[in-house]
Amino acid sequence: MHKIRTAALAFFTIVSLGAFGQSAPKYSNEFLSIGVGARALGMSNAYITSANDVTSGYWNPAGLLGIRNNLQVGLMHSEYFAGIAKYDYGAVATRLDSSSAMGFTLIRFAVDDIPNTTELIDANGNVDYDRITSFSAADYAFLFSYAKKLKKEGLNVGGSVKIIRRKVGDFAGAWGFGLDAGIQYEKDKWKFAAMGRDVTSTFNAWSFDLTDQMKDVFAVTGNEIPENSVEITLPKLLLGSARKFNLYRDKLNLLTELDFDLTFDGKRNVLIRSNAVSVDPHFGFELGYLDLIFLRGGIGNIQQSTDVIGRHITTWQPNLGVGLKLKSLSLDYALTDIGDRSVALYSNVFSLRLDINKKAK
Repeated sequence: MHKIRTAALAFFTIVSLGAFGQSAPKYSNEFLSIGVGARALGMSNAYITSANDVTSGYWNPAGLLGIRNNLQVGLMHSEYFAGIAKYDYGAVATRLDSSSAMGFTLIRFAVDDIPNTTELIDANGNVDYDRITSFSAADYAFLFSYAKKLKKEGLNVGGSVKIIRRKVGDFAGAWGFGLDAGIQYEKDKWKFAAMGRDVTSTFNAWSFDLTDQMKDVFAVTGNEIPENSVEITLPKLLLGSARKFNLYRDKLNLLTELDFDLTFDGKRNVLIRSNAVSVDPHFGFELGYLDLIFLRGGIGNIQQSTDVIGRHITTWQPNLGVGLKLKSLSLDYALTDIGDRSVALYSNVFSLRLDINKKAK
């Protein structure tokens, strides 16, 4: 227990020092806050403790040790804002030996085919529609993850190196680098987890390559001409606990998880908030029958707002999902959105997971 307390204290100290030692905007690299895998999304992202498959590279790299196959592949696609924004995810993970595992994750969030009208008017002042081009505003994340089982029974740790690439056509781009670290601990029927996102802060270095005509358009329209700069994503600490209940003869099981997301970048509109730390709780469950069919749900994004007549109300976002496991193939579906609580913008998310085993010689 002393070693566990020491490891946990060191983990929390690193996250806290990174958080309080920087000053940066609250929202940066927010595409990495959406989540991956329909199973987790259906549980309202309450998943850092339950993560035990290829998606652990994103949720909690320590969970990669839950993979029991030689290789596991995960894919997901979803669309937001009536199909304008595309969100894609792919990952592979493998067991290295009985006490370690590794994985690679790729995430892309983009709006494609955006019309570029900054050069619509030529040098003579004529409108030329042939000068309209298109570009994409795309965010990429590449995660390289590693997990290790420690000597203490039930204690696993893991980390991810993140490379961020953000690109807006040919005229703006950024490269970023960051680290994630996670812990999972299982004791009796309970599991506990902690996940540090951007534990040393993630830095994106932006550079711009604008033509003279684009700069003129910016000036005429009253827009600020962007300059090369650095964007900082501050650390975030996630805490969670989970328990699985056997409801009927090992045929019907219920998995529940409660997570708390702690941010240190100023007061946010979450359930528990202060200038020093804000806490966003979210809860999810999974009801499984014969480890074959699953029903999932959860609540999150709990906020206080004002209704149309000025009354203060508390709002929350429900999420739903189902899953089907057929031998080595798992298909999952979730009905969710990216946090605006608008029913009209709920999206259908599909993901699959494939287990691959080497053939015996």
